[in-house]
Formats: sequence, C-alpha cells, structure tokens
Amino acid sequence: MTQADLIPLVEKLKLARVLCVGDLMLDHYVYGRVERISPEAPVPVLHIEREERTLGGAGNVLRNLHALGVETCFISVTGADPAGYEIAQMVAGLGGAEAHVLSERGRTTTLKTRYVSGTQQLLRADHEQATPLPAELRADLVKLATDAMTHHKVAVLSDYAKGIFAGDSAAEIIAAAKAAQCTVVIDPKGSDYSIYRGADLLKPNRLELAVAAKMPVGTDEEVVGAARTLIAAHGFGAMLVSCGKDGMLLVEANGETLKLAAEAREVFDVSGAGDTVVSVLAAALGAGATLAEAARLANAAAGVVVAKVGTAVVEPTELEAALLNRDTI
Repeated sequence: MTQADLIPLVEKLKLARVLCVGDLMLDHYVYGRVERISPEAPVPVLHIEREERTLGGAGNVLRNLHALGVETCFISVTGADPAGYEIAQMVAGLGGAEAHVLSERGRTTTLKTRYVSGTQQLLRADHEQATPLPAELRADLVKLATDAMTHHKVAVLSDYAKGIFAGDSAAEIIAAAKAAQCTVVIDPKGSDYSIYRGADLLKPNRLELAVAAKMPVGTDEEVVGAARTLIAAHGFGAMLVSCGKDGMLLVEANGETLKLAAEAREVFDVSGAGDTVVSVLAAALGAGATLAEAARLANAAAGVVVAKVGTAVVEPTELEAALLNRDTI
C-alpha cells in the first residue's frame, strides 16, 4: 500500500462520530529567548516574548478531532476554579461538539506550564490535584458516557491519571460501549491495565508498555511479546505501541503484527503527539477504516505533529500533504 492510497480515508474522517472521555487540563506555554545564565544560580534566564494557553490532555484529543472535522461528544471534569472556567470557555469556543464539562468544587484543575526557548523546552511546572472523583460526580460522568454510546461508533478514553478513571469508571464505560457495539480506543496510564479489560485498542508508548507488562521492550520482538502478554491477560483486541524514533508496532490479538517506520524528518516537540495518534485512530475507525489503515494514518499524523512546537493538532490538508510526500509505508 502506498501513502497516497490513504488520502481518500482522510476525506472520510469528517463522517465519523467519536465520543471522548478523559482527564482535562490547561496547557500554558511561555515562549522566549535565552541569552545568558543567571548570576543567582546555574540556570538560563528566559526573556519572555509571548504566552499561549490551549486545551491539554483529553482536551487536546478534542482539539485534534475538531481539526479533522469529526463530530464529537466530549465528557470531562474540572475544578470550580479560574483554570476550570477558562477550559470550559475554550471547549465551548471550539464549536461542533456536544460538550459536558462537569465541575467539582474544591478540585484543582490541572495546569501545566512549559517554558520554551526556540524549539527547546527548558522546564515544565505542574499545578494539579490528581484525586478520584466523588461517587455522585463519577456516577454522573459514567451515565453521560453510557447515554452517548448509542450515537457513536467509537469511544476514546484519554487517561492522564488525574482521577477521572479511578475506581471502576473505566470498566463501567467499557462495558457500556461493548453493549452498544461501540469500539473503545484507550490512551492508557499507570501499571494496572486490568482496569481497561475488554477494550478494543490500547495505545501505550514503549516505556508505558514495559511498566505495565513488567517485561523488557528493547527490541521489536520484546515489544510484541510484552504486548501479547497484556492482550492475553486482559482481553484486548490490539495494541499500537509508539516506539519513538523506531516508529510504531501494531500487535493484534489474532496474531497479526505491523511495523510502521517513524515518519518525522525532524522532531521538535512530542508534547501531545499521543493525543493526535488516538484522535486519528478513532476518527479513521469511525469512518470505516481497517485497524491497519487507521494505524498507518495515525503514524503519518504523528510525523506531522512532532515537527511542530507545543501541543499541536494535525489538519486534514497537512495529513494529505504528508501522505503525498512519501511513496510507501
């Protein structure tokens, strides 16, 4: 298959309907230039030139789905604080999405501040409260997700370990999805993948896979072995493992494997690249693509987004251009 063969699929992405549930956060970027080292301590002095605030975490999945023209239902929780209010306004400002951003009084909305000079990230400072949701709020979130299942072919669970999926939330949402014949794509966190039992597709990176499987992942064979161990243990349909400069490996429960070479010529920032991958995977599956086709398209999208600075999205025109610039995959 050539890259260009996937272009018709890009055009079909806007026909997909995707449900996204996950941990929401605010990404704050402080850009400037470094010209000297501080006399107070051996650290660079950043002369601030501009600042930017964008949706992060599951919010970046929403941004990517929106950029692709996908009809989306979005469900998450923030704190009842200034960052939470700002996030709610950003979600509403995107338009084209059914959004349910619940609010918990006393909760601290996750805020990640990154200091950047040129294309180099100097420091990230996190302000957050990663705690489980109270029972009543968790029940509201699960009910909203369950009710939305009947109208969506694909559900994304974007887990950033901030509390949305603590307890049985993930299991209940996955069970509801299976009952509604809705495909479940998960961006996982943590070492216990049993909470995602029965999901159709997980997208860990190589380090996350190693931690969850407690197995070495230094070679392709070891990655496949670790993925198969988790697939067998938890009834997953497949795993798409991001391996950085070594590309991606798709490992299916039926025994099939697919190696995808890294597409990026230059890598400036991997922040949010996983969000782009799960977004394109979900949109492609929602548009009727096979798992292999969805993985190939997501790999191409990753090559586009890591060449940008900051938490970025991929536009359909950029994806099509990337597909035309490479002959084969």
